[in-house]
Amino acid sequence: MRLSRSSTYFCAFLTLLNDRLGETLIFPLLPFLLAGFTSDGRVLGLLTGSYAVAQFLVTPLLGALSDSHGRRPVIAACVAGSVLGLGLFAFTLIFPWSTLAPAAKTAGVPLTLLFVARLIDGVSGGTAATASAVLADISPPERRAKAFGLIGVAFGLGFILGPAAGGLLGRINVTLPLLVAVGIAALNLVLVLTLLPETHPPEARIALPRKRELQPINQLAAVFANPRVRRLCGAFLLFFLAFNGFTAILVLYFKQRFDWGPGLAGAAFLVVGVIATVVQGGLIGPLVNRFGEWRLTLAGLGLVIAGCLLIPAANPANAQAVVFPAVSLLALGTGLVTPSLRALVSRRLDGSGQGSALGSLQALQSLGSFVGPPLAGLVYESLGHRSPFWLSAALLLAVVLLVAGGVPERGEATRQATATH
Repeated sequence: MRLSRSSTYFCAFLTLLNDRLGETLIFPLLPFLLAGFTSDGRVLGLLTGSYAVAQFLVTPLLGALSDSHGRRPVIAACVAGSVLGLGLFAFTLIFPWSTLAPAAKTAGVPLTLLFVARLIDGVSGGTAATASAVLADISPPERRAKAFGLIGVAFGLGFILGPAAGGLLGRINVTLPLLVAVGIAALNLVLVLTLLPETHPPEARIALPRKRELQPINQLAAVFANPRVRRLCGAFLLFFLAFNGFTAILVLYFKQRFDWGPGLAGAAFLVVGVIATVVQGGLIGPLVNRFGEWRLTLAGLGLVIAGCLLIPAANPANAQAVVFPAVSLLALGTGLVTPSLRALVSRRLDGSGQGSALGSLQALQSLGSFVGPPLAGLVYESLGHRSPFWLSAALLLAVVLLVAGGVPERGEATRQATATH
């Protein structure tokens, strides 16, 4: 039993880590990987957003399938989809189209395959939610919080190791991180098939809900119908739309504006990963106790806006001296805003509304991640390379107004720490 439980924890952890590494190994290198096909910010934005829209549409179904058919087959199918999506992405970028299939390259076949690969990876992107359900299945209530700590550890490691390894490997060969990502996903699949037991017994399974209940738009409509969280949910959507918008074209901006290579681009994202992990992993609790979620949300938004405005103020001569402090502000601000804004929504709901509404926040995040990058890419190419930063700053100001305009309820503005000795 001990071995089974240990192997289950290990498989769930590796699945969560693989979910992040698949993104963070590749994302900082995306403009360099696409250089042979396009340098258009609109294409980059659409490619970035395609993963999110697929995940947005399919994640509710994957969660329902894991409840009705068990966790193991859903995780195995998702990880297999990740192997397929990453493998197709790698094949498309490595294949010598100009030499062996110039007509196909001219016709846009490689770009089409890249979009298909991203959609496959997005459709199979329910691994994190299902792996979290596995941890809940095998952990008694009193140990569940500790088990869920693995989620933060895996995501933090993913955001640290991915950009660092991607930047180092990208200096050797820009496609090498792709092969590493495929290899990690394949190892994950083998371990899931050989070591992961089924943690959701047949007697605990429930039938699939009606199709209407699986539609993410209906879930969002339900949460926006609640007047106590409507403004905060609107703020949540706009925040991720703005943040994921300008970060989607960030590496392209670094490349075209400052002539940065994969090493410097990866280092910038490594800084983001380290700071965000420290804030959300250790500092957020004491800060919430001292200042409250409402004040932290506003302070974090101010830091993100400052970082967003600093980056376009840099020039090639002072780029490193300006950009690295700017992305540090972005990471610190995001580390404060995301958990604090979630907590504000949670505190305004009664017990019966927690599950569906907090689940809808993930859908809002995916929706913002889908709309933001294509919008930023369009603005980048149409209005100038600095314009996505100005647009995002304006949207973030709207988020400030939504959060600040709502009167904080008791305990949100200031929560003094209570000693529990």
